[in-house]
Amino acid sequence: MTHPLTTRLDRPIVLVGMMGAGKSTVGRRLAKRLGIPFIDSDSAIEDASGFTPAEVFERFGEKDFRDGERRLVARLVREGKVQVIATGGGAYIDKRTRDLLNRKTITVWLDADLDTLAQRTARPDTRPLLNGPVEERREKLQKIAQERGDSYREAHLHVRSGSGAHANVVEAIIKALTRHLGKQ
Repeated sequence: MTHPLTTRLDRPIVLVGMMGAGKSTVGRRLAKRLGIPFIDSDSAIEDASGFTPAEVFERFGEKDFRDGERRLVARLVREGKVQVIATGGGAYIDKRTRDLLNRKTITVWLDADLDTLAQRTARPDTRPLLNGPVEERREKLQKIAQERGDSYREAHLHVRSGSGAHANVVEAIIKALTRHLGKQ
């Protein structure tokens, strides 16, 4: 069953934000609530390449990973389907990707506090930018968040994603989308 808001959507909803902000988990729940498809760009990268994003990062380097990620996100947007897309934490930092997403989709910045991000990214083997001693994780996250903050602020909508229930974040996104679509 689709949500009444779905009939007003004419473009994809794209979740952006730091690793650990909840883009994939919240995205799945949001898509289910709205009755539309969900795609996780990290999973799509794995499907296309046969490697996890961490493996692509390790084998080919960050530059090649980001280039492939940019092409994948552009393809998903060109499809034009009304769906929820969860991007990797660095996808929206690329200016070309950010401009495309802000023109062709509704971008939602899921913004989580540092403690939440550190807790949710506790497995070091899946986050290449956080490799190294666990005690340095919080410092690395803080540095990355500071570097990316201005880019994330360009998203159409800003929704806090904390340590509470993901259902609350989904509700906050739906309210923000309703307000946003009412302005158009």
